[in-house]
Amino acid sequence: MTAQASASATSRLRRTGLALLVGAAAALGQAPFDLLPLSLIGFAGLLWLAYRESRGRAVLSVIFWSGTAYFGVALHWIVEPFLVDIARHGWMAPFALILIASGMALFWTVFVAAILKVLPQGATSRGLVLATALTAAEVARASFFTGFPWAHPGHILIDTRYLALAPWIGPHGMTLFVLLVAACLAVLAQSLRGAVIASFLVVGLWAPFLPGPVAEPPDPARPIVRLIQPNAPQDLKWDLDWMPVFFQRAIDMTAAAPEAELGPELIVWPETSLPELLSRSEISRTSIALASGGTPVLVGAQDIDAQGARNLAALLGGEGEVLARVEKHHLVPFGEYIPLGQLTAALGIDGLADIIGGGFAAGEGPQTIAFGEGIGQGMVMICYEAIFPQYVRQIERPDWLIHLTNDAWFGGFSGPFQHLALARLRAAEQGLPVLRAANTGVSAVIDPRGQIQAALALGETGYLDVHLPAALPATPYSRTGDWPALAALALLLIGGVLRGRMAGLAKRH
Repeated sequence: MTAQASASATSRLRRTGLALLVGAAAALGQAPFDLLPLSLIGFAGLLWLAYRESRGRAVLSVIFWSGTAYFGVALHWIVEPFLVDIARHGWMAPFALILIASGMALFWTVFVAAILKVLPQGATSRGLVLATALTAAEVARASFFTGFPWAHPGHILIDTRYLALAPWIGPHGMTLFVLLVAACLAVLAQSLRGAVIASFLVVGLWAPFLPGPVAEPPDPARPIVRLIQPNAPQDLKWDLDWMPVFFQRAIDMTAAAPEAELGPELIVWPETSLPELLSRSEISRTSIALASGGTPVLVGAQDIDAQGARNLAALLGGEGEVLARVEKHHLVPFGEYIPLGQLTAALGIDGLADIIGGGFAAGEGPQTIAFGEGIGQGMVMICYEAIFPQYVRQIERPDWLIHLTNDAWFGGFSGPFQHLALARLRAAEQGLPVLRAANTGVSAVIDPRGQIQAALALGETGYLDVHLPAALPATPYSRTGDWPALAALALLLIGGVLRGRMAGLAKRH
C-alpha cells in the first residue's frame, strides 16, 4: 500500500469513528438519558463532519455511520422482545438491531444523497440544507412501510420546557427545530470564537438553572379513574401456572377500597390482561364485575374471528357484559404479524406476540368509547398506536386519550420510558390528558400539557386512583396537523438549494 493510500484509509477510518461517536452522542437526548446538551452537540457534530467534507461520498459516509450509531443507541431496546423466548427468537436479536439501525440510517443517507445531486460542492447553505434533508428523511421514516415514528431528533425535547412547542408545531416541527439549532452550532464551530459562542448557546438552550414545567394539580371535582398495574413479566405472562396469579392480582386491586370518599367511576386494566379469549371469558368477566362492584372496567383482551386474532380493548358493564370494544388497527410488524406472512410461515417464522397462531388482524381504525356522563368520550390507543400522532385527528376530537400497553416486551431500561415519553408528546400536541395503564409500568396520568401528575414505577405492582384531568381547548396542531411544519420544511429546503445554486453560479462567473 502506498503512503497516499494508507493516509486515505486512515482518514476514512478516523471519519467513520467520529461519525459513530457523534451519532451515539446525539441519541443520548432520548429517554431515559434525556441529556439534551450532549445530544445537541452530537447532532451539531454530525452536521459539522458532513459540512466540512467536499466529496459527496464522504458526506454520505458520515450520514450513514452517524445514523447507524444514533439509531443503534436510541433503539437498542429492540433486542428485548427477541430475548423473551431465547430458544425460539434469540438468534434474531443482533440481526434485528443491525438491520433496524442501518435501515433507519438509510433513510437519512438516501435523502441527503438526493439533495447533494442538486447542491453545488462547497455551497454556503449546505448546513441548512443538510438539516432540512434529515428532517425530510424523518418525515418519510414516520410514514413509509407502515411508519416508525420512534426516536425522532425532536423527541429529545419531550422532557424539557420545549415540549411547549408541541401544540404549535407538532413532532416534525420539533425535529426541524432541533436540527436547525444543530446546524447553527455546526456553522459557528468552524472557528474557535464561534465554538465558544456555540458552547454558551448550548448551555443557554438547556438552561438547567431555570425551573422546569410542572404538572397541573389534580382537580378534585373531576371523576376518578383507577389504573391497574398487575406487573406480569413477559416470560411468565402466558405461563399456565402464573396466569391465575396475575389475574388475581388485578382482581384484588380492582376490588380494593378507595382511599377517597368517592370510588372510581371507571377502572382500566392494561393490554392483553384478560387470561382467556374475550368470547370465551364469561367466568372471568363475571369475576371482574363482582370485584368492581358494578363499576365499568376497560380491559385489554384478545379474541379470534374468521379474519384472525384480535388485540382489543373491551368495556365491561356491571354484570361483565361487553358494552363496547375497540380493536387494535395499527399492528406491529414482525410482532403481531409478519410481512409476506405465508412465505415466512412456511419457513417457521411467526410474530413475537402471536400466541394464538395465524397472526393478528387489524381493526377498522381509530375509535372512541362513550364512558358516560362526566367521563365523556375517550379514544383508545393500544400499545404501538400511541406513537402515531395522526390518528387523533381522524375522528371527532375526544375528551381524553387512554393508552393500554404491555411494555414488558421492551425490557427494563429505555424502551418503556421512550414509550411513556411518546404518550406525553401525544398529550401536549393535542391538549388532551392521557391515562396510561401499563402491564409492568409505567402507568401514569398525564395532563394535557404533557406533564406527569402521578405514576407507578416500572416493575411495581399496584394501582392508581386518579382524577381525570380536563382537556384544554383544541391546539393549533390538533387543527392543522403537520402541514405548517411540512410547508416550512419545504420552503427552507427549496430556499437553501436555490441559494446554494445561485452562489455556485456566481463563483463560476
